[in-house]
Amino acid sequence: VDLRSVTRLFGAAPALVRVDLSIERGEAVVLRGPNGAGKSTLLRIVATALSPTYGGGSVLGFDLATEREEIRRRSELLTHRTRLYEELSARENLELFADLLGISRVRVGEALERVALDDVADERVRTFSAGMRQKVAVARAIVRDPELLLLDEPTTGLDAAARQAVDDMMLRASREGRTLVIATHHEVAPGLAARVVTMRDGSVETGS
Repeated sequence: VDLRSVTRLFGAAPALVRVDLSIERGEAVVLRGPNGAGKSTLLRIVATALSPTYGGGSVLGFDLATEREEIRRRSELLTHRTRLYEELSARENLELFADLLGISRVRVGEALERVALDDVADERVRTFSAGMRQKVAVARAIVRDPELLLLDEPTTGLDAAARQAVDDMMLRASREGRTLVIATHHEVAPGLAARVVTMRDGSVETGS
């Protein structure tokens, strides 16, 4: 990830102000800062869910402005908003996702097993607790196997088992050489060596 003077305005209000940030391939970075510091906006720009108002950069070697689809194919943004189809089962959600990306459905069963949802895989998501829905979202990220994993407060409101599923995914992704960027107020998984970047008022603090 290589961001240069990235600024994002919402109306006249700045959410990011001239952010310069470099993250090496395979590196794990934790974004820290108070609510409103710009962490979520930064992640959404890296994921191409938002565009910079000014500035630019590249993600995984692809330009943020002109090669957005290439970035999206190789990255996954995981938040506490799980973006699941409520009337589909966990398995159906993941199979639909796999089909859209041209991924083998064999990986769906493996992913559900890794997050301990294989016994309820055929139940509708609308019957799931918040923690179980987040596990499905984690399984979706596992199915995709992204080069870049972006996590925005992924354990907010989760029980211990669901938090463990998120931690396990982060640790495994790091061991496999994936790049992780994690915005969180919580401590990251023990064993995850991460650089801390501090944000405040839409800017990256000097020395981060």
